[in-house]
Amino acid sequence: MSEKLKVGILGGTGMVGQRFISILENHPWFEVTTIAASPRSAGKRYEDAVGDRWKMTTPMPEAVKDIIVKNVNEVEAVASQVDFVFSAVDMTKDEIRAIEEAYAKTETPVVSNNSAHRWTEDVPMIIPEINDDHTAIIEAQKKRLGTTKGFIAVKPNCSIQSYTPVLYAWRQWEPYEVIATTYQAISGAGKTFKDWPEMKENIIPYIGGEEEKSEQEPLKVFGTVADGKIEKAAEPKISCQCIRVPVLNGHTAAVFVKLRKKATKEELIAAMESLKGYPQEHNLPSAPKQFIRYMEEDNRPQVALDVDYEGGMGVSVGRLREDSIYDWKFVGLSHNTLRGAAGGAVLCAELLKDKGLIGPKN
Repeated sequence: MSEKLKVGILGGTGMVGQRFISILENHPWFEVTTIAASPRSAGKRYEDAVGDRWKMTTPMPEAVKDIIVKNVNEVEAVASQVDFVFSAVDMTKDEIRAIEEAYAKTETPVVSNNSAHRWTEDVPMIIPEINDDHTAIIEAQKKRLGTTKGFIAVKPNCSIQSYTPVLYAWRQWEPYEVIATTYQAISGAGKTFKDWPEMKENIIPYIGGEEEKSEQEPLKVFGTVADGKIEKAAEPKISCQCIRVPVLNGHTAAVFVKLRKKATKEELIAAMESLKGYPQEHNLPSAPKQFIRYMEEDNRPQVALDVDYEGGMGVSVGRLREDSIYDWKFVGLSHNTLRGAAGGAVLCAELLKDKGLIGPKN
């Protein structure tokens, strides 16, 4: 394309906002031209607004250092400068719902990392390899909002990325009951070990709201579009525990699955490794070439060795074996701030752009 789309980052000074800025530094389709944050950051150079709170392992991109941060609440002023926005704001859910709809009503598409709109009936919650067809609901949403271009799309929670794609790959064998325990990195809370020294050599067996998201969000991803809303799937029934562990990046899941139809280990592995979707078929810039890989070693996947598979956009699976109570069990690993957060949202935006739902405003 001759000109890149102009992108705004809402909540650009936080950890996920920083990850968006890092990912988009050399993106072939998108360019960060506007950064918005809280009123206390507004009016400052981005570099000054962030100060010593830059949490990425790579340096802050030179192109954004001198951008003057805008007040995220000045919706018209921000929206007038961009073609679409990524939302990573830190507000209450009610505030997020209101501000994302306000941006959409300025005819600015919103691709959100937040959970506030995940259960809005006409807002698609997209894992691009699985449910790109859910973009069909956007027309109903535009009608409700009274817009021609503006809408909201969201990505699901980071906790589900390491097992939901596997369940989808196995759909022909009809998974109907799942037990999962997730071991989640501290960056999922927007923290580093410097911010959260209490997590060193520690495990916390509770992450607020995470278990409900982990049990219910896959059902919306697996759902169907009908009558202007997304009807969530009835199965599989999922029970989940979510545990915070002393790891910086990478969510691991230990998963037990019951299938209605018999499958061999070889069939299950082949289904995972051959899973492709819209991003692979259309060569989207952030798409992993192989979405899921299976690792034969008994001690893999490991966070230290495998979290950056496919640039952090792929899923690593290992230890698939038959179970004495359930049919099968496995361990999955995904990068929570790449595939699970900002990277997943960027891939979603690429999907929307490729389908003609995001484009230049003028």
